[in-house]
Formats: sequence, structure tokens, C-alpha cells
Amino acid sequence: MKNKLLNSSNIVNRFLIFSILLISVVSCKKGGNDTYVWYFTDEELGNAEQISALISNPADLNLFNQDSVADFYAHRKFIPAWSDVKLREDFIETLKEAEHEGLYIEDYHGEIILSRIDNLKKLGEKEKSELDILLTDAFLKFGKHLLNGILDPRELHSIWDTPRNKEDLMALLKEVTDKKDLDIAMDKLRPSHLVYKQLIASSKEYNNLRTKSQDWEDIPSGEMIKHNKKDERIPLIQERLKTLNYLDTIQAGVMENNEYVQKAIENFQGDNGLQADGVIGNSTIELLNMNYQKRYEQIQVNLERWRWYPRDLGEHFIIVNIANFNLDVIKDNDTVHRHRTMVGTEARKTPVFSEEIKYLVFNPTWTIPPTIQNDDVIPGMRRNSGYLANKKINVYDSSGNQVDPSGINWNGDDAKRYTYMQNPGASNPLGRVKIMYPNEYFIYLHDTPSQALFERNSRDQSSGCVRVEHAVDLAKYLLSDQEEYSSKVIDDIIAKGTTRQINMKQKVNVHHFYWTAWRENGATRFTADIYDYDRKTYEALRKAS
Repeated sequence: MKNKLLNSSNIVNRFLIFSILLISVVSCKKGGNDTYVWYFTDEELGNAEQISALISNPADLNLFNQDSVADFYAHRKFIPAWSDVKLREDFIETLKEAEHEGLYIEDYHGEIILSRIDNLKKLGEKEKSELDILLTDAFLKFGKHLLNGILDPRELHSIWDTPRNKEDLMALLKEVTDKKDLDIAMDKLRPSHLVYKQLIASSKEYNNLRTKSQDWEDIPSGEMIKHNKKDERIPLIQERLKTLNYLDTIQAGVMENNEYVQKAIENFQGDNGLQADGVIGNSTIELLNMNYQKRYEQIQVNLERWRWYPRDLGEHFIIVNIANFNLDVIKDNDTVHRHRTMVGTEARKTPVFSEEIKYLVFNPTWTIPPTIQNDDVIPGMRRNSGYLANKKINVYDSSGNQVDPSGINWNGDDAKRYTYMQNPGASNPLGRVKIMYPNEYFIYLHDTPSQALFERNSRDQSSGCVRVEHAVDLAKYLLSDQEEYSSKVIDDIIAKGTTRQINMKQKVNVHHFYWTAWRENGATRFTADIYDYDRKTYEALRKAS
């Protein structure tokens, strides 16, 4: 009976509160479109007078976004923004969980925010007002980091050319606090890519592994351990393979790289982007020494990297993972083609950027890019006057006229003024087709006559462009919306051996990205960091924290 009376009393109180809300204070900005609706609650964080005073003299608050915070409160007449309990709790819980994305609450006034929240009932108006301001400042910094990452990749990498993501954080903050819905912002700021979402799961997994596991002893580097070769490191290698779930049991007393060990090593090498030959070299040892802490750090680096990438990749696109030598064609969120690739060497890195495919060229000539021209072709002619003839390379002046190589001074700068072009044919490194998306780097997808090279696990051997296995099949797919270019017609064009350009009609972007950790079939996969980007990024993240 008593409970029923209490419930009846609560109903009356709720009715009275609802009545008050119907005549709530409404503050409108004269001459503008912004309207601010707010309600008094028993959870008010401070008051407008205190917030106004603090904003006027914010030195003690150590704000990250002082001007933006001041503008935000000025537009809302300094009314507290975080009085809604659920909104406030949702944001604080999001900050706590952000460690699984490589973003840590301590970097967003976390220590003082949590302390104030734990003692909210004891706080005075000034402390509550400070808490409101700190939450606003934390939102702006956290939102910026979610949107574009902590670091600017262009300051780390000379050939990283992805555009910065754009979102009006102030408008988002206003919408979130007006509608009391944090998801409005998180849905726009957090990367929606599947790889990013799955890496969060990997981050949780490896955070658990690193906290529960003990540091393991590094396997010493040394001579290559070939098949059936004895080596005192084999017991430690077996132990490591078992820890990493590549061996079920350890063969006691075994000191050689026998068939049992080789098979496990081959699986490990294949999963980590190495040549899967079962031979244990120092590259394999280096990866075997990657403990759970290092793998966790690698995951954090890749989460940061995915925050750098454009949010909208398009409905139909090609995505190249440079580090994993892989190309996928994605249409309507489904992978419709997959190809192995070869990418640039450490000295001639394939750049990170995005462009739209404009046309395809069958039986292409190869216009040699400046880097290869200056590093290979011209020095080649200095060493051997028959270099160009052997490679079937012609020389052209600025007017497109063919030039006799014997009239060029190969020992001076004069040779750099010409264009060098290799004719179609079996020796042409572009093979039977090149897929063009014009860009400042002279990079494109192309075929290659050296198909056997795709059998290697490590394929960073090109001069920067991306060689594609079964490139003709990819070309046929890209032209499949044009009925006049059936598979047979394209085969006939190739068979004739004459150069033929076909323009694209459907819109397909190419994204050259770089990531070394991802999730596949419920397990976290890693590949070699071929350009040493992971180390540089992690070191920069540590300095930024």
C-alpha cells in the first residue's frame, strides 16, 4: 500500500514537472536562426554567471580550444551544456572506452572530470561550472582526434596525400547538447570503415593478452636456419610458435628445422607477409619476437591511420593495401574482385592517395617516369650505348619528334630534357594493360609479363606503380558496363598488339592505403611494415601523448 502511495505521489510530481517544462524558459537569438531551449533540472552544472566569469578568465582551466569554447558558450548565453545526466554519462563512458581506439581519457581532462563527477554532490557552483566547460573542451578535442587522428600524416610521410576529413565540430556540439544525443556526433566523427571497427575488437583482445602474458625472451638473430639444419635456437622457436598458436605441442629434444617446424614457420610467414619457404631468417626471427605488447602498439598505430583516411570511399571503388600486396574491388559494400599486387620498393615507395579511374590503355607503351629515367635509363646509356636498343626504348623531344640517341650528350644534363618511351611487346614491363587515374605521382595499375613474381609473399619490388595479377580480368570488369567491349572484343584488341585507349563510363575510385593489422575470420592478422611507417607513427604518438 505504501509503495502504491509513493507511486501516486511520483505521478503527481511528474505531472507538475511536465507542466513547468511546458512553460520552460526559451532563449532566442534575435535576428538569427539559432534557438536554445533549456530546462531547469536538479542536475544543473553551475550557472550562466559563473560560466561567463570563467570564460572571461580561463587561464586556470588549461583549455585546449579556448576560443571555440568561448564562442560556444557565448552563443548559448553561457547556459550550462552538460546538465542532462544521460548525455553526460554517455560522453564520459565513451571517453573511458576510447582507450580501445588508441584515445585515452587522460588526454581529455579525464582525471579532473572523473574526480568532479565522483564528488558532484559536494561541488560548489564554480566547480560545477568548471566541469561543464571542461566537458565541452574535451568534446572538441576528442571529436577532432576521432575525425582526423591525433597526428597529421603529412608531417610524418613525404608522400601521404589523403584529404583531411571535414566536419563542423561546433555545430555538432550544439546539436548534441540541444538534442541530448551523443550518437549524433559519434556517427559522424568515428570512422565507419569495417577495418576500423574490427581493429577495436583486436585492440581489446591484445590489451587482454599483453596484461596476462609475461615478457618473453627474444630469439637471437643469426645465420639462416635452412631445412633440416640444426640450431640451438630451435627449442625457443618451437616455444614461440606454440605461444602464437602455430604449434599444438613442442617436440622435446628436437634441435633442427624439421618438417614439423617448417610447416608451422611457413604458416607463420604466410600470415605475416613473408616468403613462406620454411627457412628461418632474421626477418622471420624479428616477427617471432613481436610480443603482445608490440602487437598491441601496432594495432593502435593502425587505428590512428584509419582515422586519417577519407570517410566516404564511394559505393564502387578499388582499395589497395600497399603493405599487404593486395587489391580488392568493392561494390555496394561487397568484395567482387581480389588480386595480388606488387608495390614500390623502400627506395621508391608507392604513395598513399586516392583518384578516379579515367581510362584504360591496352597494349600500352611505357613512358618512363622521371625517377626511373634519371636513376636507370640515363646511367644505363652511359655504361652501354646499346642500352636503349636492347630495351626497345625510343627517345622523343618536347615536340614529340623521335630523336637519334647517338646525338645526345649522355654525360650532361641534356639527356634529362627528353621523353623516353618503350613500345608494346613482350618485354614491356606494363604488360597488356594499364589502368589510369591521372595523378601527380605518375602512378597507375598495370599488368606485368612477370606473373611468377606474384607467387612470392614479399612483393615490394616495383618502381612505385602497382603491378596487378590477372590485370586483364580486372580491366574487363571495369569495362563490363560497356556492352561493346565484351571479353572477346578485349581479347581481340590485345591480340592485335596496337595501342588502344578506352575511356571509363562508370565511376570507380582507386584508394592506395597502407595498413599492417586487420581482422579476418575472427582472428587478428598482421603483415610486415615494409616502409617502417608503424615505428615512425608509434614514436610520434608517444610524443604527442
